[in-house]
Order: sequence, then structure tokens, then C-alpha cells
Amino acid sequence: MTETGHAFRRTVRTVVCLNLGYFGIEFAVALAIGSVALFADSIDFLEDSAVNLLILVGLGWSARQRARLGSVLAAVLLVPGIAALWTAWQKFNLPIAPEALPLTLAGIGAFAINLTCALLLVRFRRHGGSLAKAAFLSARNDALANIAIVAAGLATAFLWRSAWPDLAVGLGIAALNAGAAHEVWRAARKERRDAEA
Repeated sequence: MTETGHAFRRTVRTVVCLNLGYFGIEFAVALAIGSVALFADSIDFLEDSAVNLLILVGLGWSARQRARLGSVLAAVLLVPGIAALWTAWQKFNLPIAPEALPLTLAGIGAFAINLTCALLLVRFRRHGGSLAKAAFLSARNDALANIAIVAAGLATAFLWRSAWPDLAVGLGIAALNAGAAHEVWRAARKERRDAEA
């Protein structure tokens, strides 16, 4: 394995630990305050841990096997979106605003974790094929989603005591993950074609 490969493996291990650790924190806060956005984002942290573990497993595989794994990862990226849609449906039926301060603080913590992961992965996004692309896009999109969570918390605290900012952000997270899944699927399809050529 090249030096870049070893560095990527170490980085992915760090990203797994960061994501798994913050999943527990954010999930507990989401349950405590009834937040759709935090629930969707916490499930996304769990999904990111699984994606990065799969990436670690797939690093030693052939280009064709990695391309297949990339296609699987594209499907895995849809899981948080589906979970967010389910939670959003429940929130539509009982639209109670989450507590603004824990929502905002959890969003800030999540942003710090995801920004750290994105910065760690950015140098590998063009060198590791669909696997590295999946890891980077997931962290980048999550950092963007966390900014929206913080905004929802602030809007709930100062502008509009309603469930709708939280609900809108939860649905936005679902849309971001769908876009990332499509990008990873396209990269995996290109890798598969290149491997067969």
C-alpha cells in the first residue's frame, strides 16, 4: 500500500471514531427534545461510521470490487434520509417545537465534528475513487446540514417558536443525502466501467 493509502486508512479510522462518538451524544439530545433535525443528523453520524468502516474493509480490494462497494455505499447514504422522512411524518402529526438551546448547542457540536472530518478527508477526495468521495461528501454535507440545524435552533429561540424550522432542516438533510448518494453512485459506475475497459 502506498503512503497515501496508509494516510487515508489512518484518516478513515479517526473519522469512524469521531462519528460514532458524536452519534451517541446527538441521538440522546434528539430523543430528549424531540428534534427531527437532530434525529436525522444523529442517524447520519451512525451511517457515516458504517460507511467509513466499509471503506476501511474495501481499501485492499480490486478496482472492480471497490466500484461495487461504492454502489452499496450510495444506497447506504439514503438511509438517513429515509429515517428523516419517517420522523418528519410523525412530527407533522404532532408539531411541537424542540427546545432551542439544546438544538443549537448540539448543532454546533455536530458542525465541529463534521468540519474536522471534512478537513481530514479533503485531500483524499480525488485520489481514492468512489470510496474516498463517499467519505468526503458525507462529511461535507453533514457540516452544511449542521449550519442549518444551528440556524433552526436560533430561529426557534428568537423568531418563531414552532416545529417548522426543525422539520424543514430535517427534510433538507434528507435531500442532501440523496444528492450525495447520486454522486457516489455515478463515481462508482464510472469506476466499474474503467475497471472493465
